[in-house]
Amino acid sequence: MKLFEPLYDRVMQWSRHRHAPRYLAALSFAESSFFPVPPDVMLAPMAAARPDRSVRLAFITTVFSVLGGVLGYLIGWLAFGLVEPWVVSAGYGDRLETARAWFDIWGVWVVLIAGFSPVPYKLFTITAGALSMALLPFVIASFIGRGARFFAVALLIGWLGPRVERQLRPYMEWLGWFTVLLLAVAAVIYQMQGR
Repeated sequence: MKLFEPLYDRVMQWSRHRHAPRYLAALSFAESSFFPVPPDVMLAPMAAARPDRSVRLAFITTVFSVLGGVLGYLIGWLAFGLVEPWVVSAGYGDRLETARAWFDIWGVWVVLIAGFSPVPYKLFTITAGALSMALLPFVIASFIGRGARFFAVALLIGWLGPRVERQLRPYMEWLGWFTVLLLAVAAVIYQMQGR
């Protein structure tokens, strides 16, 4: 039974949908403040399906991610006491403490780095608000960090996508199961370190 090839074909089909940029904008906004799925999972196939629009897609992703980051900032600034138990119960307690420590050491630079990194950006947006970081430097650092990440993804995938897609598709099933295996191993290692 094939699972990942049909899923890949479906994602590529969705990425060509006329409303796909709206969905990308909504996902980008939500991910920066409360949603766990990064927009890269939608941006990459959209850039591969429409390389001529990769710059526009990266711009949409960046703008709405930063706007979502401002919502995360406001959540931290206005309601951190209410949100903190939820963040901890969702399993992000250690990462939240790490984010606080990084803010103490590096200040605004941590927002720029977090915007580019795979670390959940929402932790830094909420923490920046909770620590009452100046809003303008937060927004500028967010634009630079998030923009660098999303433009790199969109341009690289847009450039490689059409060439690689035909060669990658026959191996999609293997790649999908290999990714599942890697995630399972990472989860086991993470659980073992927590003991």
